Amino acid sequence: MAECTHDCSSCGENCSERKGPPDFSAKLNASSRVGKVVAVASGKGGVGKSLVAALLASAVAKRGLRAAVLDADITGPSIPKAFGITGGTLGSEKGILPSVSSGGVRVMSLNLLVDNPSEPVVWRGPVIAGAVKQFWTDVFWDDIDVMFVDMPPGTGDVPLTVFQSLPVDGVVVVASPQELVGMIVEKSVRMAAMMEKKVLGLVENMSYLECPDCGRRIEVFGPSRADELAERHGIPVVCRLPINPEYASAVDKGRVETIDCPALAPLVDAIAGA
Repeated sequence: MAECTHDCSSCGENCSERKGPPDFSAKLNASSRVGKVVAVASGKGGVGKSLVAALLASAVAKRGLRAAVLDADITGPSIPKAFGITGGTLGSEKGILPSVSSGGVRVMSLNLLVDNPSEPVVWRGPVIAGAVKQFWTDVFWDDIDVMFVDMPPGTGDVPLTVFQSLPVDGVVVVASPQELVGMIVEKSVRMAAMMEKKVLGLVENMSYLECPDCGRRIEVFGPSRADELAERHGIPVVCRLPINPEYASAVDKGRVETIDCPALAPLVDAIAGA
């Protein structure tokens, strides 16, 4: 054990001198303001979490608010591609400058800081968590109304770092209809509760496929369990997104901001304060 400095805010030891719980919060870049932080999370990968984060940021920006996305999925960043952002970032005396999409959404992702975005990021957990904190402390975000944090799947180092270090105001949980995925996603709901963060809404992605000929909704992955999960945990908003090839095509082309997704309107209302 290191020599005691009697500064409990910077110490993780649980000793008799401790006067309160350790403070892991990180200070926002001194020249920036962020009004609200919303984490977009899921217990499992491949359920469309990054798509939902990008759609929410785009929708908020279209309502005249200043939106940003902090891509906390360090080993699997996809936000720049969804917004059609390529190339690196620049620095200034106020900090690293985020990239800005055609719709005005500010974005910071590891893929904007590496020479070859296709190279794997082979880092250990603490290093990855440290990078996420630096996106908060070292990036000059300027003036942001709503920041969305695209979380990596699971309940490991990075989600814990985000919940402890950033002033998260609420969580959006993304799920898909399969029973197994629903069980895993519930871990994220419980983690938010453990960290005393409010779940703002549940988004069930790939909820159904609409027949292009007759308009009938086909539940490809089985019946929805979103309402059951939401009722069990007191989640106020449930949104269901269809399987839509046009969504995938737009994201692949870097045109996520062109997607009109009315199914997310109730959640956007809750986040934007409407």
